[in-house]
Amino acid sequence: MTIDMMPGMRGMNPRQMKQAMKKMGISTDEIDGVEEVIIRTSDKEYVISNASVTVMTVQGQRNYQVIGDEEVRTRGHSSDIKEPGETTIPNEDVELVISQTGCDRAAAIKALEATSGQPAEAIIHIISG
Repeated sequence: MTIDMMPGMRGMNPRQMKQAMKKMGISTDEIDGVEEVIIRTSDKEYVISNASVTVMTVQGQRNYQVIGDEEVRTRGHSSDIKEPGETTIPNEDVELVISQTGCDRAAAIKALEATSGQPAEAIIHIISG
């Protein structure tokens, strides 16, 4: 919040402004030791490194201001299963194989891996035994 946004505070020194904000129930604090802040959406991660975070509390509501170097990354789905050196197997495919065959999760993943991630082939692979 800038001084221009707060009526009657133009020309105040920082000490006076802090006192006026305290009277209005507003407090600000810096969070020490922040290395990075990550904001996740369904398809992206916003990673702010060298972050400085200020928390402003107004009538019990906490507002966070984050300043730093931003990097936007495309996000893989956390519901996907990825084994080291393997292709990503979507969780939906694993669930489909389980629902169609009644096998356990490990067997569904093994069948999907054996069929290069093809759910129909994995189902046939399990059924034909």
